[in-house]
Amino acid sequence: MLDKNVSLEGRRILVTGAAGFIGANLVMELIKRYPDCRILGVDNVNDYYDVGIKKYRLDKIAEVVNEDEQFELVRGSIADRILIDNVFNEFKPEVVVNLAAQAGVRYSIENPDAYMESNVMGFYNILEACRHNPVQHLVYASSSSVYGANKKIPYSVDDKVDNPVSLYAATKKSNELLAHAYSKLYGIPATGLRFFTVYGPAGRPDMAYFGFTNKLRNGETIKIFNFGNCKRDFTFVDDIVEGVVNVMQVAPAENENGARYKVYNIGNNDPVNLLDFVDILQQELVSNGVLPEDYDFERHKELVPMQPGDVEVTYADTKALEEDFGFKPSTPLREGLRSFAKWYKEYYRI
Repeated sequence: MLDKNVSLEGRRILVTGAAGFIGANLVMELIKRYPDCRILGVDNVNDYYDVGIKKYRLDKIAEVVNEDEQFELVRGSIADRILIDNVFNEFKPEVVVNLAAQAGVRYSIENPDAYMESNVMGFYNILEACRHNPVQHLVYASSSSVYGANKKIPYSVDDKVDNPVSLYAATKKSNELLAHAYSKLYGIPATGLRFFTVYGPAGRPDMAYFGFTNKLRNGETIKIFNFGNCKRDFTFVDDIVEGVVNVMQVAPAENENGARYKVYNIGNNDPVNLLDFVDILQQELVSNGVLPEDYDFERHKELVPMQPGDVEVTYADTKALEEDFGFKPSTPLREGLRSFAKWYKEYYRI
């Protein structure tokens, strides 16, 4: 295991995407663990999906904040260079966690401009700000999508990732390349985290488990891609947050290229077939009262071909994470989906 070299006690921490799924959960966990830290969140709270859920997350953050100075939210985009420069000049963050991004593989085909603006220009602004306002550690979100058309599984951080199959994946790979270059040139300690299919309560409605639930509630048909032959490494949000907090405390040492740079997978290391996933989801939706016990699931399933930009399997090799931090995600899928179903029932007042 690596020794911790970044203390989070009393630190000024910048979290971009603070109203997002992972960002909000990270902020709450940091406040609980390190009540003397100060966290500044940046989020444009856009309407890519239901803004009500983002406001719900911000309300949950407010419930755990004990002092006014513990958390503050700046509403704006990381693509706004002036805003980011002002944030760094005034707040002077010591640790930065960049989670702000335009997410979604399929949406990147419909609206590529949003991805170039947020994921490329926005991340560039963060790197430039870290260059001119040195930080102890920059942690940023990458994605399992960078593995693209790779055939070898499980996906290892040592594998080549030169075959993206979506613009979203390409922008995330560009983040890794830019971070490495800035680390080499300017000594910025940077760690990228390749997240694998994150799910849980108050998650993103565009993710399969949430979208399936909405459609089933409305009596619509759910489409299961690749005729049900896809597998996903579903990772519960609490495991993701635990991984991020661990990584934040260990700025990477200089590598063989002279860069203080590292990349880790954070995934459950246990891919699940989509048909099995849907079966577990429907059981938990029924047992938690989201759907009636006599719901006819077979009438509401449709097996369809693969969509452009998707991959058949995601499967995380988490060996590096385990070796360096003694940690790996472990929440069973059923347990995680049960938490989601309970939240869904409460949030939508079913």
